[in-house]
Amino acid sequence: MEEKRKMMEAEMLKRDLDHQLIEDLMVATFSQRRKEIIGDQPLITEVISRWPALLHERQIRAEFKRIVTTDLVETFLDGLDGLVPRLLELYKAATKSGKKQSLKDILDCLQKDDTNERRRTAALLGLPHYISGEDPSAVIRMCNAHGETLDEAMKGMQLGLLIGYEDAERDAFPKEVFNIAVVVEEKIVLHNIKDVAWSYAMLMGVIYCVNLEYPEAMKYSFEFLQRVVMKIKPDQASARVHGLRNRILRYKL
Repeated sequence: MEEKRKMMEAEMLKRDLDHQLIEDLMVATFSQRRKEIIGDQPLITEVISRWPALLHERQIRAEFKRIVTTDLVETFLDGLDGLVPRLLELYKAATKSGKKQSLKDILDCLQKDDTNERRRTAALLGLPHYISGEDPSAVIRMCNAHGETLDEAMKGMQLGLLIGYEDAERDAFPKEVFNIAVVVEEKIVLHNIKDVAWSYAMLMGVIYCVNLEYPEAMKYSFEFLQRVVMKIKPDQASARVHGLRNRILRYKL
């Protein structure tokens, strides 16, 4: 297995990659990789060094399928689309009392542009604001390309998304996103993602691939994505997430 790992490492140094060879080597070394990642809990820099193919979009999706046996992006987006209308209506109801201003600011973005992509974005970004006690500021961050540096933007980020935009001004979330990055331990591990919903799916994939714990500040949001959106072991949902799921499913549109 170690010889195959070294072959994969060498292949990743080439300009023109043999994707089929990389796929075959990643399948062959799967058990060794999982044993290392789960048993040793290495830093992300060590994971990247030993398994340079792992944190590329193609292999994140493949590794997730090896672990969970379902397609990462298809499962995430299909599950999300089935919940977006009810989630947005629940958010609207929660803001009618004048509370949850941050949630209202997110919903207000849809007044200007109500595309399916932005409805997905509002549903995802609004979730921690809807769930009382969650603070997404250390996990989901916006970064102006003409403002702060990447190091400043990533400071203190152990796990999350950095959403890059070029607008002179932005609302609760930018109208035009030019680059979204997945960050682990203040290091960008995947970037050039153009769509917020897709980036959330990739973040969930990275969490599974590298066996990471959900950030404490958004643990219920991530559990909701896992148990309700992606329907992964839904019977193991916590009481809080189970209650939220019931509230959504009972909501009359």
